[in-house]
Amino acid sequence: MNKTMTLLSTALLMAGVVTSCQKATTARSAYDKQFENYPTYNGDDLELTVDNKGTHFRLWSPKAEEVILNLYDTELNGEPYKTISMTADPNNGTWTASEAEQLYGKYYTFKVKHDGKWLAETPGVWAKAVGANGKRAAIIDFAQTNPEGWDQDKGPEVKNFTDVIVYEMHHRDFSMSPTSGIANKGKFLALTEEGTTSPDGEKTGIDHLKELGVTHVHILPSYDYNSVDETNLQNNTYNWGYDPQNYNAPEGSYSTNPSNPTTRVKEMKEMVKALHDAGIGVIMDVVYNHTAENDGSNFELTAPGYYHRHWDDGRYSDASGCGNETASDLQQMRDYIINSVKYWADEYHIDGFRFDLMAIHDTETMNQVAAELKKINPSIFVYGEGWTAGDSPLPVEQRALKENVAKMTDIAVFSDDLRDAVKGHYSNAEDRGFATGKPGNEETVKIGIVAATDHPQVDYSKGNNSKFPYATSPEMIVNYVSCHDDLTLTDKLRKSMPDATDEERMAAAKLAQTIVLTSQGTPFIFAGEEIFRDKKGVHNSYQSPDSINAIDWHLKSANRDQMDYYKGLIALRKEHPAFRMTTADQIAKHLVFDKIDSENTPNLISYTLKDSANGDSWSEIKVIFNGSGEARTVELPEGTWEAAVKDGKVDPNASLGTLSGSVTVAPRSALIVKR
Repeated sequence: MNKTMTLLSTALLMAGVVTSCQKATTARSAYDKQFENYPTYNGDDLELTVDNKGTHFRLWSPKAEEVILNLYDTELNGEPYKTISMTADPNNGTWTASEAEQLYGKYYTFKVKHDGKWLAETPGVWAKAVGANGKRAAIIDFAQTNPEGWDQDKGPEVKNFTDVIVYEMHHRDFSMSPTSGIANKGKFLALTEEGTTSPDGEKTGIDHLKELGVTHVHILPSYDYNSVDETNLQNNTYNWGYDPQNYNAPEGSYSTNPSNPTTRVKEMKEMVKALHDAGIGVIMDVVYNHTAENDGSNFELTAPGYYHRHWDDGRYSDASGCGNETASDLQQMRDYIINSVKYWADEYHIDGFRFDLMAIHDTETMNQVAAELKKINPSIFVYGEGWTAGDSPLPVEQRALKENVAKMTDIAVFSDDLRDAVKGHYSNAEDRGFATGKPGNEETVKIGIVAATDHPQVDYSKGNNSKFPYATSPEMIVNYVSCHDDLTLTDKLRKSMPDATDEERMAAAKLAQTIVLTSQGTPFIFAGEEIFRDKKGVHNSYQSPDSINAIDWHLKSANRDQMDYYKGLIALRKEHPAFRMTTADQIAKHLVFDKIDSENTPNLISYTLKDSANGDSWSEIKVIFNGSGEARTVELPEGTWEAAVKDGKVDPNASLGTLSGSVTVAPRSALIVKR
């Protein structure tokens, strides 16, 4: 499959199209059984170590007939200045070589002879520094890449995953517009600049994140991917980065000098430290489920056949929709994934990992990932897409599907239940949801509100996507209505509400995000939603130009009311633990839905958070969502209530007025009151 089609497939298929309805009959194909008895190696010296005795290389390639090491003075062109035949260690499948000097500033590749044929050069699968375009691995002194104060650097402490508020962003989207006021546009360093403003004087960049109040940024793939020519950045080539090349080195196009292997490492660390200094955690989007190329991938050029899954006839299996899928259930690949995330957590102080198409991986691998990361930092948050984009030889019961999330520990999955029920189905632009007046989604929204846990008042048989409570804890669920995939919330509302005004659409957006930010689980918002950002109706913008993807920061001034509402919702959630319960038992005990005849009164949900839920200072909170285009009259329980959310306004101190008895809830709005 050519690269363009590969990237198009991943963009179209990442949004939850394949779940446990698929059937696989074997744990491993007949073709892949040949790899079960390969010797494995899990030492910390793959593929390069430098010490006071020199520079040492170790490549895992159990079936290689010969391996040579090429040493270069340059990152791209020229012949190797030295070629070394490596020595086999048959006990662990590795090949080794050493040079009695520290080769800092040099580059290297490996070349493997397999079945009588020399394969193309590769930097191996463990390159931690690379030159431009990542074709040669670089030897650098990582001690020289640490920013001042790095030894004391740490991200925010997370007691419970439900305390996290995730903001998903792409480096270029966030800073590329001339309206951003940022000097290092599209670079890691963009997030280190303080005091940046839009032409209207509104805060942008890292100051905007602090103003909004999110706890973590989820940054789209930042490892070295292969769709951008780093030697020709003036072309301004854009890509999301779901085409992995070197999993353990930062992407060069986000650095100020892709040709300097040290620069990209140092600048990514500077970004992480700046966010940490601002109290914000950094989550990496990781794509271990497939490689950008098939036979030409670094995996295939080092150990042909091993790292990918195949069908019985030897064809690549393709649960990613991108031409291949990796074999996490084979020990060397499992170790690779685990050691790679540990490396990012340790070397770069990364605070969390979002696994793309996580269900391609097996639950045992994901459990080991989370367990090992917790040893490094108990606050690390791991979550992923609980679906695949195609069938796989991996049995359904072993896949890290959302339906299997209860088989995993310290791992969360996205709720497509809440996503599709609130705004309308992701694959049908015109489809409406609860927040835009379509009846029949009430029970599925409730599934999202209780974080897919077992609740006595939720009828899962009426769920649109899920038919049973698959989560045993709200810490297993990430709630959202939009992300980088598919239409932005703004574009979705413009497509599904063609006759409405933008003011009416913004009211629907407020309601949708109120549901996200007050539901149990972890809330997740897409960068720019808070200022009603759009992508001009492009749903699959993985390689669209900056004119489509870049956030126009003029919108912050134009839609300031929207920004203030999001900011207020985030503050409300942070201040009130009733919205952040940590167990299913708490939710079942403290969250009580009101009985509403949805046949006669559609698009209305009302519930109470009672008895100072989760230690909240508010003894009772009434939450009412009206998704219809008409005002609804509801009866509050006896007594006087104080409003925290009303008529498109938020006040975390609940000073928007006192209410009692019959109250009117405006069209497409939320009413949240307390006493």
